Amino acid sequence: MTAFEQDVVALEAPPPALLASASEPNAIRVLLIEDGVIDRGFLVDELSKQGFAVQTVASLPGAPDAARDADVIVLHCERAKISSIDLMVKLHRLGFNVPVVLLTGEPLPAHECLALDKGAVDVICKSRGSEVLARRLKSVVKASNRTDQPRSDRSMICGNLLLRPDVSRAYWKDADLDLTLGEYNIVHLLVSNVGKYITYRAVYDRLRHEGFIAGDGADGYRANVRSAIKRIRNKFSRVEPSFDEIENYAGFGYCWKKPD
Repeated sequence: MTAFEQDVVALEAPPPALLASASEPNAIRVLLIEDGVIDRGFLVDELSKQGFAVQTVASLPGAPDAARDADVIVLHCERAKISSIDLMVKLHRLGFNVPVVLLTGEPLPAHECLALDKGAVDVICKSRGSEVLARRLKSVVKASNRTDQPRSDRSMICGNLLLRPDVSRAYWKDADLDLTLGEYNIVHLLVSNVGKYITYRAVYDRLRHEGFIAGDGADGYRANVRSAIKRIRNKFSRVEPSFDEIENYAGFGYCWKKPD
């Protein structure tokens, strides 16, 4: 059995007892994956005061069951042998379509970029405090509930591409492309508007959430969009080296070509 298969077996084990905060019926449901006892207790207390319904687990075993009822996952594991980013990737590979926010004590831009590249919808430094965390979580959940997000469970076919919104998976010529949730949302946006150019800003809003700012300057998000499109193209090219379905209109945005 491979190391990854062992992790999957562990993930499928019965969950430990979860701690739920008393909250309003319509409260945002947060799954907190935190391996520090002190930090876990502090975050539960602070988020509960902000009106969130919080469930906690100390590590990924047990998280899959809890994630099914969550609106957003907050992930912070510094003591585990495996990094938070790797844990997030494993959750994604198990098919969980729940936005993940990483808490970090590491402020380096390279760490933030890596987390975003691997599928996090936001990265928040712990030093920003619980009020900032609460505001950002509300923004993430609001973005994930937008009506323009892919919601139908019906599959979408465009040429050689198959999109499965029910599990947020994309297949090219029957091969799973292993897209992150953010990458999948970009492809879904482009294919839903096949033949039309989508602006950099619209693509970025789908990748993160509306109003999220990253990069240098007012238009810094364009570099993040170009990087995401490059990763998407590379994943398609692994299956078909001649892949060229995504076109760029310099200075404006991207388009998924109409099938011949």
